Amino acid sequence: MTVDYAKACHVARVTLNRPEVLNAMDLRMHEELAEIWDDIEADDEIRVAVLTGAGDRAFSVGQDLKESARLTAAGVPASSFGSRGRPGWPRLTERFDFSKPVVARVDGYALGGGFELALACDLIVASDRSVFGLPEVRLGLVPGAGGVFRLIRQMPPKAAMGYLLTGRRFDAATAHTYGLVNDVVPAARLDECVAGWVADLVASAPLSVRSIKEAALRSVDLPLPDAFGADYRWEDRRRHSADAVEGIQAFVAKRTPSWSGK
Repeated sequence: MTVDYAKACHVARVTLNRPEVLNAMDLRMHEELAEIWDDIEADDEIRVAVLTGAGDRAFSVGQDLKESARLTAAGVPASSFGSRGRPGWPRLTERFDFSKPVVARVDGYALGGGFELALACDLIVASDRSVFGLPEVRLGLVPGAGGVFRLIRQMPPKAAMGYLLTGRRFDAATAHTYGLVNDVVPAARLDECVAGWVADLVASAPLSVRSIKEAALRSVDLPLPDAFGADYRWEDRRRHSADAVEGIQAFVAKRTPSWSGK
């Protein structure tokens, strides 16, 4: 297995496990990840996923370029934007309706497709030794797993274009300045910081979390009147759920709510 996967206490932990190649992603890893994302989405006991890379050198340095070179030599057509028709589709970078929050735990390099994977997560918590970048332009490639599209949306345009067009890297402090990451902490405190975010997410009403995520992401480019008037599948479920009643009752009774997710 190239991915470690464990579930406990409403949390799924997904670890890219190829530390000998800085967690570079090959086709087998993409296939395994697709099954894992399917399972997380289907399991109502899971409320949040944490995605990280094995070891202390890299989250992921992106696509396994040695494998890519072999595929090119074998006549496999060059890829462009997206992964349709290739192993692991739809990958997390294209699961636009994935309803549960994903926290990226980044320690070390998050480059190329690894950075694109982190950008597709809802929160990023990084160690202060982490390094980010999209070097594809220096390899005759493009950031085809969403890096072109997400970075220009998540950073000021001029800053994003600078990094996209040059392949320059930047450190965790710079990422935090631009709002790309939620927290930057020393490596020794990384797990503690991630655990704090996870605890808050697990304590939140699961249907509210899914409703808010869906509404925020679907409405970001809509005019406000259209955003208010749109239909949101998870909001419809939340509004008619037992949890919508439980939260208020627990508040009035001054007790901790017991979320059913139903």
